[in-house]
Amino acid sequence: MAINRDLIINELSKLKVQGNDQGLIPAFGVFVQQLPAEIWTLFSERLTRNVSDDMVETAEWLCVNAAHECGYHTGYGIITSDEWNAVVGPMIEKVPEDILHGAFAVFTAWGWAKAEIVELIPAEKMVVRAYNYYEADVVEYGKSKKPSAYTLAGVSAAFMDLAYGGEYDPTGKTGLNTFQVKQTKGIECGDEYGEFVITKA
Repeated sequence: MAINRDLIINELSKLKVQGNDQGLIPAFGVFVQQLPAEIWTLFSERLTRNVSDDMVETAEWLCVNAAHECGYHTGYGIITSDEWNAVVGPMIEKVPEDILHGAFAVFTAWGWAKAEIVELIPAEKMVVRAYNYYEADVVEYGKSKKPSAYTLAGVSAAFMDLAYGGEYDPTGKTGLNTFQVKQTKGIECGDEYGEFVITKA
């Protein structure tokens, strides 16, 4: 593999991204915000813990889907950005596999999750392992009884959409949700790491 993960993390972690007067960051073709990650984590945890038992699966799907859609559009913005082209682009030899590995290095560099691909069967399956991520420490609730890393789960599936789901569709009608994800381990549950298995939908 030509991707130098450590170099990508080192170079991109130095970038300073500034927000505008509204607190939004117009970057990578989307708007992102600077709110603490704990806001999303507590929102999703409260939502999934406070619905009736017959609604838990739906509530969790909504949380994963929100991250899936965000990851699809933001991910595309990242892999077509000047920053990507300057740092990661020269390392890419095998498309789209090197792009996927580079995307998770960027994800790590910007503090979203310390995550990497541990298994990849092109266009079929990807296994992502993460040693830190937003939902790893749900402070208000302590250990979770269920895997609940919705952000990383959704984004991981989105990255597979971008790699193997066909041409990027800004409307999300064709390229999005061509892959699905199942979280099989979670730091929030007491496991050593989080693990996410992404397969065709």
